[in-house]
Amino acid sequence: MESLLGPLLPLFEREHAAGNAVALGVLVHTAGSTYRKPGALMLIAANGDYSGLLSGGCLEGDLREHALSVIETGEPRIVSYDLFGPDDLVWGLGIGCEGAMKILLLRAGPDRDWQPLTHLARALASHTPTSFGVVVESSWPDLPLGAIALPGEPALSTLPDTISPIARAVLSGPTVQTALEEAHRSGQIGSVQSNSPSWKLIALPLSLPPKLLLLGAGPDAAPIVDFAARVNWKVTLVDHRPAYADPSHFPAAERVILARPEELGNVVNLEHFAAAVVMSHHLPSDLSYLRALADATVPYVGLLGPAPRREKLLHDLGDGARQLRARLHAPVGLALGGRGPESVALSIVAEIHAFLHGASAQPWDAGKGDAR
Repeated sequence: MESLLGPLLPLFEREHAAGNAVALGVLVHTAGSTYRKPGALMLIAANGDYSGLLSGGCLEGDLREHALSVIETGEPRIVSYDLFGPDDLVWGLGIGCEGAMKILLLRAGPDRDWQPLTHLARALASHTPTSFGVVVESSWPDLPLGAIALPGEPALSTLPDTISPIARAVLSGPTVQTALEEAHRSGQIGSVQSNSPSWKLIALPLSLPPKLLLLGAGPDAAPIVDFAARVNWKVTLVDHRPAYADPSHFPAAERVILARPEELGNVVNLEHFAAAVVMSHHLPSDLSYLRALADATVPYVGLLGPAPRREKLLHDLGDGARQLRARLHAPVGLALGGRGPESVALSIVAEIHAFLHGASAQPWDAGKGDAR
């Protein structure tokens, strides 16, 4: 699921503070090979600044021109790009991607509380799963293209005034609300449609960023935090050494905590993390961390260090080793080559990224699947 809000937040917060309307681009349909998939978001400001990419940068300039019109008029529109064929002669871009996409552009401004962006930003801040619905096709005048539905009661106050009471009842009714609930529960795009009158709504779940726990805040943790921040993960570090557990060393981290290893379960909620990496370089500390993780349900646990060190720690862990071994990745990281801290960090983040996406970490053509 591609609805990531984090990269859009700085621009949204800037324009929200200034009281300026923006255009939200939602990728609603793709065919063939495309850079992004349905649900991907892009934000465009009235001065032309934008955040988020729906292509590799080749379509954004043209899309920006459409977005400025949407901001000015308030009228949503669908923009379609057909890039099939080696020369892309229709667009004169020569991209050769062999794909097509449809993008819905919506105006979000103070007249509608910048919805659905406000709703999504609040959910992201509290790390709460949510979704929103948007009408992507309609021949029913009462329910125009771009109408928004939010989960629960807020949906009643965020719809355009042009929507009739009967259309409002449809969007806030059980069929649409169930689709929104299922979307954020499953993390998958859903849809609701009607033939009489004809309209279609898609339900888009918000992709919450994974939370990564680094147990050990030595100098080699810094590039891991930097790489993780680039893919929009939220990182927490824990270390018992005051010289290491210094937030100024990790400006991109969400939290840096000074605590003894045996206090781990008291200072963080381990159930909130998708992955943890044990890397204190201190054998007794690593053993304490592994003991806490063995009793938790963190699905990915990485351990820095060679195989003999791993086996010693698992031996010392005793019965907890059986609970942990199936989730343990040790030595942590993919075999990418390189020995420096940046290379090791890249291999660790790459392995966790593949794990979180259920990917095999093969070259794109090796899997014989859909290309980028």
